[in-house]
Amino acid sequence: MKAGVVIFPGSNCDRDAFEALKLMGYQVDYIWHQETNLTGYDLIVLPGGFSYGDYLRAGAIARFSPVMQEVVRFAGKGGKVLGICNGFQILTEAGLLPGALLRNESLRFVCKYVTVRVENTNTTFTHKITEQRPLRIPIAHGEGNYFVDDETLAELKANNQIVFRYVDEHGEPTPEANPNGSRENIAGVINREGNVLGMMPHPERAVEAILGSEDGRFIFESLLAG
Repeated sequence: MKAGVVIFPGSNCDRDAFEALKLMGYQVDYIWHQETNLTGYDLIVLPGGFSYGDYLRAGAIARFSPVMQEVVRFAGKGGKVLGICNGFQILTEAGLLPGALLRNESLRFVCKYVTVRVENTNTTFTHKITEQRPLRIPIAHGEGNYFVDDETLAELKANNQIVFRYVDEHGEPTPEANPNGSRENIAGVINREGNVLGMMPHPERAVEAILGSEDGRFIFESLLAG
């Protein structure tokens, strides 16, 4: 599978994503934000970081980078897109995913390992994950508070678009397990078509035991398996 990792001014997890994908057996390229041709790619990754310094709000300026017009077209044709942290924020700003990422409820940057529960294993990103298996994956963000209105939340539930939730050691989505105030502990969602996933946790930082967890591998293995 050929993957492209987009680099925006201010991206700082592009190398992490590149190396994780390469480790997992992908053919990988970096894609500069001014690129306007995504021909030949199977997967586009929007990495974490602080695109354009997070001015205005996270992802708001990156959404207008030339490459994003092509990412929208790529996704519209069924291409797989994975947005991680800042990438998730960019996907919501671009309208590829519903909702918005607000400032953390604590108003503080949070960097730590969290546990997430997989709510939907019937996606191209999660089908290698055993039902309800908890994943230990790190987060690092200041604007990860996922918000949707009541109507959109109902649609997400009806269409099984909620993919990950923050949970405690017993697998329960408690308030204490929620690191940012995200509505109903939501940590990741997918579009209705099933080819665009956004998540705040960093699976690319959890692909080797020496990093503290290998649980991120399940996501990349699922994508490789098709």
